[in-house]
Amino acid sequence: MERFRWIRHRWQQVSAADSRQDWTSPANLLPSKSDLDPQDHTGLRLSGKRRTVVARHGPHQAEYHNISKGYQGNGIRTTKYTLLSFIPMNLFQQFHRAANLYFLFLVLLNWVPVVEAFQKEITMIPLAVVLTVIAFKDAMEDYRRYRYDQKINNTITHVHSRKQRRYVERRWAEVCVGDVVRLCCNEIIPADMVLLHSSDPNGICYIETANLDGETNLKQRQVVRDLPQQGSEFTPENFSSRIECENPNNDLRRFRGYMEHPNKVRVGLHSENLLLRSCTVRNTETVTGIVVYAGHETKAMQNNSGPRYKRSKLERRLNVDVLWSVVLLLLMCLTAAVGHGVWLSSLKDPVFMIPDDTHPALAGFYMFWTMIIVLQVLIPVSLYVSIEIVKLGQIYFIQNDLDLYNARLDSGVQCRALNITEDLGQIQYLFSDKTGTLTENRMLFRRCTVAGTEYPHHENARAMEQYEEQCHGPLDNTLTLRSRSSRRSLSCNRSSVSLNTLAAGSDIHSPHDTLRRHAAGAFSSTMECAVVPDVQLQGKLSALSSPLCPPLRHDTAELSHILDFFLALAVCNTVVVSSPSQPRHVVQMPVARTPLRSLEEMKALLQKLSLPRFSLSPSQNTDSPPGLTRRLFSRGRSATYAPYTPNTPNTPSAQPHTPTSTTPSHTPTHTPSPGSTPKPIHRGAWGKDEELADEDSVEEEDDDDDDDEEEELLYEAESPDEAALVQAARAYGFTLLGRSPEQLLVALPGTGPLSVSLLHLLPFDSTRKRMSVVVRHPLTGQVVVYTKGADNVIMELTTRLGDSCSREIMERTQQHLDDYAREGLRTLCVAKRVLDEAEYEPWLKRHAFAETSIENREELLLDSAQRLENNLTLLGATGIVDRLQEEVPETIEALQRAGIKVWVLTGDKQETAINIACACKLLRPTDRLLTANCDSKEACEARLCELQRDISTITERGLSDSSMGVSEGGAVISGFTLVIDGRTLDFALHEDLQKAFLDLTSGCRSVICCRSTPLQKSQVVRLIGDSLGVMTLAIGDGANDVSMIQVADVGVGISGQEGMQAVMSSDFAISRFKHLRKLLLVHGHWCYTRLANMILYFFYKNVMYVNLLFWFQFFCGFSGSTMTNSWVLIFFNLLFTSVPPLLYGVMNKDVSANTLLSLPQLYKAGQNCEAYLPSTFWLTILDAFYQSLICFFIPYCAYAGSDIGLFSFGSPINGSALLIILLHQVIESRTLTWLHAVVLLGSAAFYYTFVLVFSVTCVTCNSPTNPYGVETKLMSEPLYYCVCVLTTVLALLPRVLCRALLNSICPSDLVKAQKLDRSVLEQYWATIHEWKENKPDRQKLKSKHVPQTLNVNADVPHSVECSQEPISVLS
Repeated sequence: MERFRWIRHRWQQVSAADSRQDWTSPANLLPSKSDLDPQDHTGLRLSGKRRTVVARHGPHQAEYHNISKGYQGNGIRTTKYTLLSFIPMNLFQQFHRAANLYFLFLVLLNWVPVVEAFQKEITMIPLAVVLTVIAFKDAMEDYRRYRYDQKINNTITHVHSRKQRRYVERRWAEVCVGDVVRLCCNEIIPADMVLLHSSDPNGICYIETANLDGETNLKQRQVVRDLPQQGSEFTPENFSSRIECENPNNDLRRFRGYMEHPNKVRVGLHSENLLLRSCTVRNTETVTGIVVYAGHETKAMQNNSGPRYKRSKLERRLNVDVLWSVVLLLLMCLTAAVGHGVWLSSLKDPVFMIPDDTHPALAGFYMFWTMIIVLQVLIPVSLYVSIEIVKLGQIYFIQNDLDLYNARLDSGVQCRALNITEDLGQIQYLFSDKTGTLTENRMLFRRCTVAGTEYPHHENARAMEQYEEQCHGPLDNTLTLRSRSSRRSLSCNRSSVSLNTLAAGSDIHSPHDTLRRHAAGAFSSTMECAVVPDVQLQGKLSALSSPLCPPLRHDTAELSHILDFFLALAVCNTVVVSSPSQPRHVVQMPVARTPLRSLEEMKALLQKLSLPRFSLSPSQNTDSPPGLTRRLFSRGRSATYAPYTPNTPNTPSAQPHTPTSTTPSHTPTHTPSPGSTPKPIHRGAWGKDEELADEDSVEEEDDDDDDDEEEELLYEAESPDEAALVQAARAYGFTLLGRSPEQLLVALPGTGPLSVSLLHLLPFDSTRKRMSVVVRHPLTGQVVVYTKGADNVIMELTTRLGDSCSREIMERTQQHLDDYAREGLRTLCVAKRVLDEAEYEPWLKRHAFAETSIENREELLLDSAQRLENNLTLLGATGIVDRLQEEVPETIEALQRAGIKVWVLTGDKQETAINIACACKLLRPTDRLLTANCDSKEACEARLCELQRDISTITERGLSDSSMGVSEGGAVISGFTLVIDGRTLDFALHEDLQKAFLDLTSGCRSVICCRSTPLQKSQVVRLIGDSLGVMTLAIGDGANDVSMIQVADVGVGISGQEGMQAVMSSDFAISRFKHLRKLLLVHGHWCYTRLANMILYFFYKNVMYVNLLFWFQFFCGFSGSTMTNSWVLIFFNLLFTSVPPLLYGVMNKDVSANTLLSLPQLYKAGQNCEAYLPSTFWLTILDAFYQSLICFFIPYCAYAGSDIGLFSFGSPINGSALLIILLHQVIESRTLTWLHAVVLLGSAAFYYTFVLVFSVTCVTCNSPTNPYGVETKLMSEPLYYCVCVLTTVLALLPRVLCRALLNSICPSDLVKAQKLDRSVLEQYWATIHEWKENKPDRQKLKSKHVPQTLNVNADVPHSVECSQEPISVLS
């Protein structure tokens, strides 16, 4: 403890010296104390770069009122409108659309007398309907947001009041920056607060961030260090420190600032000191904090961007065709204007016209604008609204697809982007992460190498195989998940009754329960995470800890490496320890002892402290692996006793006590020897050991030990890798029992709990690719740096000593790493560095300066970590298995058959990535593997050119595409797969090498990028999408995949083991990679074809109906007259024919789901945009022109020479047009249900009902004409029906004949698939009919056995290469 106090005191001195520096000072220009005035802060006041926070009711009230004027309150408002601003703001936003502005222009134009075409009110109807529908939708959405805001703002919290000198209830909206807030267990944090006090004696608290980032693992936060009031009851009135921090930002994982105490000592503030809004306090009775960010300035609100909106490829094509429609409209209006002018010029004082002095040219100009009004429906204003409605319907069916539902996680697909569903059907490149996306991300320790010796753990592999055989089936997974979620600690173990009641109520009704229930942990069950020790490695550790063993027979250096290796696995992490009955384990303050300097002294101490950790008796060796695993994961209360040493003062004379219960095999037992009498210790708060008064207390504790014997530790890890390594260390007796901000509680083999002083934790980042902890060794007292990270990084940082032994260890370890990678294992290296005090003190000074810096803190901390993490001593390496998800090989094979190029972007070793690619069928046995591993830009350029020449040479021999093969040296090559490492990829992404890289990858069927960083992932996706002009999709599950997900045209997140960052940044979210198959091949195909055909249908019906009015102009002197009353003209497209296209866009299925999954090549139709090509658009327009000619001139010829009126002539034209348009959709539809029949017949019935009622009731509603009785008279004549039938048949006959001829002579793949669907359906009904008629034979029918999906894993002791046989194991 003296050494720890000295370090703490020394750190305070360094902090006091460094706190007087400007945070922008370079690290190598540290001023001395004499150069600084502690009262001078003028140089530090950099306005605009940070904010100052003082307590609202503290001693700095005058300063608070000056600095808090610009800070926002805590009330939030996510609504767009208010009651007063709704109408103007909504109209303003809607008129940002060009289509709405166009129709507003037409409405205003119709009010001009010289160009007026209809009644002024009628022209306003289409625009009014569209604006009203959208406004109603926006109002409902805004009202829902308003209700949510009110619920949040009215939530109650407890804020300190200076007047009442106590905490009072306040609404969240009333909380301000500088308020001191107190929270209890299970309460939600109202604002971003710096943690000032915790009920935990060590100043820590636990929060759950599921509501913020989806992660359900508990996060540990700690009180600001060296706070004067820490350890006592917090008094807000006495808090006089000042906080300087950065301005509000959206970085959830970064918080930079410092707290300046009254004595001018500055303490750095980090994200570990910040409680974020929307998180929930867990496992801590009370916490107190000061608000630094409130309301919309909190990080939660800064990240609340709402649904994602993107422009789809189809929408961009639609905008082009709308412009073509505008051009067509202008040509038709120009034709009418010229024709009107010519017609007027040819007249000589006609008696039927009112004399007018208007020049024919000017009249033609007026007629141009009149025709714009008459032909306005040529521009499909309702199309955009219809597209939004159709996409909502498509999203509904996607989200309710049971095939995309994961019963184990109780989650389905989420559509977060509302307007790019059709892009799912046009994907050409897919970029996928590996870990957690293709694999389970449920890490299991498989094997390790220590000091150059490999320990294969064969018993562990056999135990896992037995577990896999026993636990097969979805039901077991569901039960396992429930068991785990029920074990999660949610209540406060030392809370009062009221707090426990609050916790129970919160757990039942908490809205975050769903997230917690859905998220599986790093392991599914105790058996799955169990590690059976390797016999050889177990023997070496037993030789160290057993008093029955002879003197050390093993190499002392090797045993020292083994001890340090497992100690590093136990302490080099951020794991939070809990148990079902006790949410957090407490660290026992160790009894002071003299540091040990030799391995022999360690062995002597371990022999004094305990019985052997691992007994090598025959009875234990005969246990089966599952039995041994069960004993390894049963535990008693390991911190009951602490060893006695002569240096301990005031030792009570207690009688030795021997537990009567059976001690689990993995828990150290403490049998007192004559030389050491153990003393019982109560497991209270860390550092607060209480001696028991009498033996009765000891006996009561013994009873508790019996009850808790089978209790197991729960490790809450942010990464599954960490949990797997901690479990592995625990299997060998290096058990992590608890953690605090300054120390760890670790049980070593054969000892009781030992306290390990945690001096510093350097977290993992993607730049360093490693993490480190600086601890004071519990046995030697030395300052030791333990580092674990990527093998290539650690190997570069290790010291290559001159002795042959060290070189041999590194060479053997590298060989083992390569073997692990070939088996598909995730590799990790472990190293250490022992620091002298002379080395540690200068580094500590620089690190303290970096921690208290606000600007450039990340750069300074990175430099500080790199100064420490060098000259490392390699301890060993681990191999962790990450099993492949189910149906991944089938999914990737189907996507490749669909014409999608699949790229895998991973940070793993090259050998591991190749092995995974082979197992998931990304790399086929007949593929030619191309590798690019270069150390310079010039070598990279040469290698890319060389590989491109190889591809060209082989292709010229006959390989024209991936489906054809050529023979080279007796081997058939069917395609190329490129494997490129991160360094080479960095060179290839340079601007002058991008073209060579693109040329090379274009000739490859798939690409694997190894050792790639998150930045490189996004750069690759952007390069492919922008340079090749293709549709890209990126899929991942972790925070390191967010950048590429956001860059891609379509981003898909997987809700896996690494939280919800990828999901929150994605356009679509799924729970398993296999769901991508149906999402793209089925729903993507359907969404694209439905929307494309619906858009074409909209253009068709608008052009077809508008042309009827245009043809009539040739017979009325281009006067702008119409043969239809204004009401029918406006309502024809707005009401009578608007619903059938919506149903068509939501429910049409051109090919069944089973056929689309069985024939993935059908997906290529969407990639090639076959449903909506420019040629398709113009053919649709031509067909509309033809049908309009038939629809106009058949009635014209039928009624030629008769005396019917204008509206009587238009009635059969309108009726025929309606039938043609509706039956046209019937022809184009591939799905006809009763709902289609109801909508189609309903539309026709609605039209005829309207015109009949209009005809018998309307006299003056279409001034100056009178439509009274027109429809009733015509519909009573047989000629009307003959004209309608003949017109409909002649208009649709060419389309039917052409389609039948084309499908018979040269059918497309989709047509063939449709025929296949019909044949299968006929066969199905024939089978059903036969089954019904042969009742006696029913009992003979037996259901076919459905084989289970092959579980591809890496649990094999040898490498399996890609072969022609189906791959059953992952090598």
